[in-house]
Amino acid sequence: MPTKEEAEAWKKQLLDDAEKNIMALTDSDKFKDYLAVMGKFHSYSARNISLIFSQNPNASRVAGFKQWQNDFNRQVNKGAKSIRIAAPIIKKLTEEQKKRLNTTQDKGIVGYRFIPVFDVSQTNGQELASSRDFVADNLKETVNVEHLYKELKQHINDNTDISVVEKELEDSNVKGYYRPSANEIAINSSEQNTTLKLKTLYHEYAHSQLHAIGAEYQQLPRPHKEAQAESVAYIAMKNLGIDTDTYSLGYVATWAQNKETIHKALSEIQNISGRVIEMTDVLTNKLGLQEELKSPEKMTTQQLNSQFSNIKKEIVRIDTEIAGKSEKETSLKRTERAKLIDNLGNLSKEMHKRTQNELKSYASDNPEVKSEKKQEQKQIMTHN
Repeated sequence: MPTKEEAEAWKKQLLDDAEKNIMALTDSDKFKDYLAVMGKFHSYSARNISLIFSQNPNASRVAGFKQWQNDFNRQVNKGAKSIRIAAPIIKKLTEEQKKRLNTTQDKGIVGYRFIPVFDVSQTNGQELASSRDFVADNLKETVNVEHLYKELKQHINDNTDISVVEKELEDSNVKGYYRPSANEIAINSSEQNTTLKLKTLYHEYAHSQLHAIGAEYQQLPRPHKEAQAESVAYIAMKNLGIDTDTYSLGYVATWAQNKETIHKALSEIQNISGRVIEMTDVLTNKLGLQEELKSPEKMTTQQLNSQFSNIKKEIVRIDTEIAGKSEKETSLKRTERAKLIDNLGNLSKEMHKRTQNELKSYASDNPEVKSEKKQEQKQIMTHN
């Protein structure tokens, strides 16, 4: 077991490495081009954001007809229905208006009008830089991560006032959410990558600790909150030896968009990331997974055998659960079973390789066994 000092040094190293890796991404020319494109989009008031999403819940980036042409070299699709937002009417103020508005400025807002804007999905033309260029969600599946995901979910349900549920979300691109009003974490049940589900659970748990009603960072802007939460998830997964760089680094960078926010977010999550690591260590020790989360090549023979046995039992359990049910009813369970079969195959290959190596080593140390085998083969050939 590491000493307290060693554990603290490890947590600090994880934070330092996270900042170094994220900052390196923000220094890339590709990311700077992305920021230049994003900088051309207007920042809208809370009222206009509500107006946009009430008319088009899937809107992501909106701009006016001419702006799409001039700034982004894109054209609004023929027949596209505009989204209406409120724009201020600015005019030269009369003395009476200055007095009524209590201002000495010559110009001011005298009213509002509705103007049309269009979402990027309603346009065509030159491709825009996208956060998807930096956020890849095809994370590598890791042996036994399913067991840790289930245990973490159960642990949060049993030991906190947070409710963790799995449900199918309307938008398949949404991996999960934390709802402060209900103190609920929801994970998208249609997501089939268990490594991504575990990372998402860490992300949403971080939101619950940092941004719940009355929490210290509740009032931060959303980009700052997202940078905090994904940094916690990234560090928690790194602590397990699971690489989520292709997802997490881009996620943090595209939300934060500047080094100051990234640095601030990472400095603010020190306590919560430390608590998450400690909680995870307790669960992995309980499950006997501290070493088993490693690849088969890094496991001891005893761990290989234990893992192989546990997976076979899990497959039998799933087979019993889905017996007599339709494929549609059990599609997720069947997907889980297929992953377990793959893991079983990887373990089996490693066990076979080690067995062959041990046999070769034994034969090398005991040449008389080898010669007896040759003699036996010779006799068989003679009889034939």
